[in-house]
Amino acid sequence: MTENPGIIGHWDIDPSHSRLGFSTRHAMVSRVRGAFNDVSGFADIAEDLADSTAEVIIQTASVDTRSADRDTHLRSADFFDVETYPEIRFVSSAIDEVDEGSYIVTGELTIRDTTKTVSVPLEFIGIDTDPFGNLRAGLEGSRRIDRKDWGVTWNTKLDSGGVLVSDKITLEFELSLIKNLAEDAPADSADTTDEDEAPTEAPAPVAEAAPAPEAPQPEAPESVTPTPVADETAPPAPKAPESAASEAPKAEPAAEQFPPPPPVKPAETPAEKPAESAPEAKQSETQSSGGAFGKLFGLR
Repeated sequence: MTENPGIIGHWDIDPSHSRLGFSTRHAMVSRVRGAFNDVSGFADIAEDLADSTAEVIIQTASVDTRSADRDTHLRSADFFDVETYPEIRFVSSAIDEVDEGSYIVTGELTIRDTTKTVSVPLEFIGIDTDPFGNLRAGLEGSRRIDRKDWGVTWNTKLDSGGVLVSDKITLEFELSLIKNLAEDAPADSADTTDEDEAPTEAPAPVAEAAPAPEAPQPEAPESVTPTPVADETAPPAPKAPESAASEAPKAEPAAEQFPPPPPVKPAETPAEKPAESAPEAKQSETQSSGGAFGKLFGLR
């Protein structure tokens, strides 16, 4: 188990703030330095370092030694042969913590068509958050290798008996890694997806119930149309007075002998009220006419 739990998680190399370089002796008297400008990679650090992995990929054509002629020579078949082997790749096989903040990363280093096992010591610089909210971790280290082990053998002898380029190359690692927080919580995204999918099913019944209110609305005006039909049947009501009038005179003597009808009579339809008044008017006319004839013929 790692002594620094803060490094657990998925980390990506930040190429703009990292340097994977090398240095070697030139003409046996000076040191030439260079670096690769196109670098990518990651580190997955588990709670148990035995389950951790790391990978680094270098584009050989990005070599930069601040000399165009020298860089062109390094890209040729004498050295990296970038057209045939565009990448240098390192894949870890073990990560060990040898001391607090000190690690040994062992893995397979492939240059050109040769793969060799190397161990790279790295010092953990620290973890901090930059002004943009990125959680960063820093690592530094170096490792000396013999370039001839990877088939890079080109050289030129000097008059002094030495060689133009040393066989010993020092690899230099200055790494800035950014923690990928999205990779640390895949379960949260799954739960969020389930919660987002649940509400989508609820609106379904509402969509099915929406057409129901449309059916009764068109029927409402149709229920109003029967009202005129009732009005058309109403006109026959005025004819009732005629039949009622003919019978009214016969019922009139009973009206004189008996008290007025019970209070239930007001519940009758309005059409019958004019019918009753009509016969009274006719009756009065009949009586008046009868009186006149009586006087005329001397009946009274």
